Amino acid sequence: MTDGIRASVCMATYRGAAYVAEQIESIVAQLGPDDELVIVDDCSPDDTRAVIVETVARLGESRVLLTSTDRNVGYVRAFETAIRRARGRYVFLSDQDDVWTPGRHEAMIAGLSDSLVVAANHSILGRNGARLWYPPLTARQSGRWWANLFAVMIGYRPYFGCAMGFRREAIDAGILPIPSYLHESHDVWIAIVGNVWRSIRHLEDVVVERRLHDSNQTPLGIRGLGTILRARAVFARLIVEAARRRRARVSARRRGAAGS
Repeated sequence: MTDGIRASVCMATYRGAAYVAEQIESIVAQLGPDDELVIVDDCSPDDTRAVIVETVARLGESRVLLTSTDRNVGYVRAFETAIRRARGRYVFLSDQDDVWTPGRHEAMIAGLSDSLVVAANHSILGRNGARLWYPPLTARQSGRWWANLFAVMIGYRPYFGCAMGFRREAIDAGILPIPSYLHESHDVWIAIVGNVWRSIRHLEDVVVERRLHDSNQTPLGIRGLGTILRARAVFARLIVEAARRRRARVSARRRGAAGS
């Protein structure tokens, strides 16, 4: 049920008082009258919630929905809560400390015209378009689903939630519930679901400028070998789970069609 909402932007916040106002401003500047920004604050111990309330009041925004968790649940569960509260036909993810590039919102919606999931590129805020070492996403990769999954396994596809979105149908396709054993890389899970369903679009556009600082949830440096291997084991498990959910949903549709 969309309640007439076109697009929902989902943001999870925690200790984000320093930058969240600028991010909110960059988002609402691009929202249409039938869009919404859903913010879930993960029990921040600082002034994050107060800054959000002040910013929304200053902007006179009625399209922002703010809620808080009762306890700190981690950013993956906070994003899951935001997705569950989202009412739009299209759902986009946003970090608390980045800045959207002009034209991002409509470009991402257009990217979902024939795909369940859309993923685009990002640059580093204040570095004149510079990027991290990851090779950028290209349009021709969109249909190379198995290659994309292999690249996920070796850490060579830059799927970042802040530059991703999906259609509401993708929730039923398996995005929710996010597997309980996943405590980071929810964006990789969404990308896996899109590739397993063979319905993901890569945009070559840079749609967000990421702010790098010591509090980033995404690690900035190279991880240790043990950490990398554990993460790859989780990714393999996610691929199997996404495939299982796809088979279950396809079977359910066939049974429904046969019974009608």
